[in-house]
Amino acid sequence: MQKIIVFLGPSLDREAAEKILSADYRPPAKRGDLLAAVEDGATIIGLIDGVFHQESAVAHREILAALKKGVRVVGSSSMGALRAAEMDTLGMAGIGEIYHMYKSGELESDDEVALVFDPSSGLALSEPLINIRFTLKRAKDTGIIDTAVHDALLASARSVFYPQRTYRTIVLRAGDTVDAGTRKRFLTWVETGQCDQKKEDAVAALEYIRKIAGEKLER
Repeated sequence: MQKIIVFLGPSLDREAAEKILSADYRPPAKRGDLLAAVEDGATIIGLIDGVFHQESAVAHREILAALKKGVRVVGSSSMGALRAAEMDTLGMAGIGEIYHMYKSGELESDDEVALVFDPSSGLALSEPLINIRFTLKRAKDTGIIDTAVHDALLASARSVFYPQRTYRTIVLRAGDTVDAGTRKRFLTWVETGQCDQKKEDAVAALEYIRKIAGEKLER
């Protein structure tokens, strides 16, 4: 019998996660949490969300310790994608587009996936840069903005400290580089058109874990 422990927070809400995979869901991982999961008998650990600056982040050595004990460790979406890109050669499995972008070197900084969230509800209070990247690309591809505006908004997003990143903030920070009409059009579109790559990758990771655990999805 597999014992699955998944560290999950703002990347995907708990209710949606439970429809995909039956698991012991725990809050975003901090240092020592993976070792505790191993002590609790985990046979598969899903590392999706983890703390960055609030407390000490998950250490490489605790992932390695879990792997050495035969625990399958799967990383995706956020802290999991970062650690998987660093440790996949040692046996950690990486899932999703964000993981592949870190692995290829297209992404380097943990700032790409960092955000602030309400610890009680798990709801995101800022927008991660990686989601903004995908959203701006979609906006450009669908003709909502042109290449110059895409580049201006991306530069603006990168200049904003991660806890303060929202679409309205980055549009305002871009200033006169984006005209008023385009600002209004983009902000109206983004309400329904924005991308959530972290969510997509989290879903992919849970589906992968379900597969390797041999579970059947019941709806």
